[in-house]
Amino acid sequence: MKVLHVITGLGIGGAEQQLRLMLRHLPLRSAVVTLTNPGAVADGIEADGTPVTHLGMTGNRDVGALPRLTRLIRQGGYDLVHTHLYRACVYGRPAARLAGVRSVIATEHSLGDAQIEGRPLSAGTRALYLATERLGTSTVAVSPSVARRLTRWGVAPSRIRVVPNGIETNRFAFDPRARVSARAALGLPPDAFVVGGVGRLAPGKRFDRLVRAVAAVPEARLLLVGEGDQREHLLRIAEECGATDRVLLPGACEDPPAGPEGPSGPAAAEGRAHSADALASSDPSRRPGGHGGRPGLPALLAAMDVFVSTSPDETFGLAVVEALAAGLPALYVACPAIDDLPAEAAPGARRIGESVPELISALLALRGSGHGRLAPPEAVRRYDIAQSARKLMSLYHQAVHGPLPVK
Repeated sequence: MKVLHVITGLGIGGAEQQLRLMLRHLPLRSAVVTLTNPGAVADGIEADGTPVTHLGMTGNRDVGALPRLTRLIRQGGYDLVHTHLYRACVYGRPAARLAGVRSVIATEHSLGDAQIEGRPLSAGTRALYLATERLGTSTVAVSPSVARRLTRWGVAPSRIRVVPNGIETNRFAFDPRARVSARAALGLPPDAFVVGGVGRLAPGKRFDRLVRAVAAVPEARLLLVGEGDQREHLLRIAEECGATDRVLLPGACEDPPAGPEGPSGPAAAEGRAHSADALASSDPSRRPGGHGGRPGLPALLAAMDVFVSTSPDETFGLAVVEALAAGLPALYVACPAIDDLPAEAAPGARRIGESVPELISALLALRGSGHGRLAPPEAVRRYDIAQSARKLMSLYHQAVHGPLPVK
């Protein structure tokens, strides 16, 4: 089976990095088209062995992108087209149909209750989405919560399939050596109480509340991993609160880590895992996800004592799952990945209110509970990327060949 993935852009972001991770676990011949911004994740996908083509789309109304994309799909002889993110879905589904590809899957990565991909929802956005949705074979929701939102929008339930986001669970297992090395690299004292967060530094993530809360917890440090246009604003808040020396913003972190050039799929993923293990054994500060001597995401999580997600409107909440895999207690305002499961599936996760005082209270309680690591809960095993890849492969097979025979 030959599959083309079409995505809006490939800068560092949750949906973009999830696509890269999934490609590494799909036993298929795949290619990727990015409509815009062939950024760091595009480089990583190509390093993993999957070709990336930049379509050069100049904006939402660049209708010339439609015939260009149609030609590219037709010339590639693809069995299935899989679109990711709003603009890619709106352009990719009709382009696939015009190119003669009848099997078209779309994944809805970033649909919240009041926003899509960080932008407010509008009647026009919804109408265009629904008009093109009918051109596809089915729409993938990354959580049951997103499936319910799609149904409320007007997508027929019979056309919705749930394939959750996933992580490479073993990569995030806590390593005390990585904790020591990462803290040393970041200038964090070995015995400091470190509160962590991961995500785009954007208004919708509400990281300003996290900065204010950590500033109010005596001697606590904040390690906030990500990049975005709110960076300077967050640093100003830290200065206003007298906590400049306790707030650390090390920038974005590419994850999964860059792999050696070669074919993608399970065999390549296994080889990359062996290479990563060898690297980690020689230098724990360069665990998977790092670049050069810079700590990677698993090592950054190892440096933390508690993880906090302050975003009030999430599609999945992958960062919370990664934190739980690292053995961290996790506080969150919204996380469908956890809320869609029974409470016993994630005992280390706790839902909190949006206010700064509530967050301060929760952090003070955790500060006094010690720095021990928790065992990864059942929720982490449910979201292993290998399981998600198997579900997606089954959906691909049904789209191209029809339902599997009942045994």
